Amino acid sequence: MRFLKAFVAAIGLLAAATTTAGAQSALQDILASGVLKVGTTGDWNPMSMKDPASNSYTGYDIDVMTALAADLGVEVEFVPTDWKTLVSGVTAGQYQITGSASISPARAKAAGYSQSYFTLATVPLINRKDADRFKDWADLDKPGVVVAATLGTTQEKQVVEFFPNAEHKIVEAPARDYQEVLAGRAQAHITSNVEAQKLVEQYPELMIVPVSVARARTPVAMLLPQDDQVWINYVNTWITLKKEAGFFDELGARWKLGN
Repeated sequence: MRFLKAFVAAIGLLAAATTTAGAQSALQDILASGVLKVGTTGDWNPMSMKDPASNSYTGYDIDVMTALAADLGVEVEFVPTDWKTLVSGVTAGQYQITGSASISPARAKAAGYSQSYFTLATVPLINRKDADRFKDWADLDKPGVVVAATLGTTQEKQVVEFFPNAEHKIVEAPARDYQEVLAGRAQAHITSNVEAQKLVEQYPELMIVPVSVARARTPVAMLLPQDDQVWINYVNTWITLKKEAGFFDELGARWKLGN
């Protein structure tokens, strides 16, 4: 930990030197203001969950960003966002970084990414009463089957790709796709294997389709301003050091990410 803090301080001094003659990095803004602003949706269990009563957040992402802020020596401020505005919030400067987001070419056109620190895969969920009807991917790709996804997520495009013959229902936050299955308005929805496990625990009437293989294994990373290489370098250095220290492995085990 002492080595990490010393390295963090050295990177901060280097960033200050490299940005004196040019545009100021978000890193310098964070250090000057004493606040790290993090965009988070609060609706992705177990990554980011918002308690409306206390307006507070818990989850894997929350722990990651709290640790990043601590190593920076600043406070952390979680800025509410949703999936369809996650990227635009970074580009508009509403926050300097986001919690975990699937890496995609579409997002990379507008925002930068950190190094990845774990990988997701996509699985379908259905109502348990339909267990005999849906046993693999092909069973869902049929006319008359409604498959839901949430607007702005990577699953929004996957649902069209995976199920070209089915009907697609795209819902907008704060609604979520799994609610369509619970309400009987859709027969299935797709989500990350991480969230799927939590949804099944929370809603016993849901089940993961026992597909032969999960699809779309996708690395996950943090979104950052695309043109701020100083800030991206800092975050990547931090991730590398935390990986070596076992931080992400320990945190993944704590939140039962199973990755």
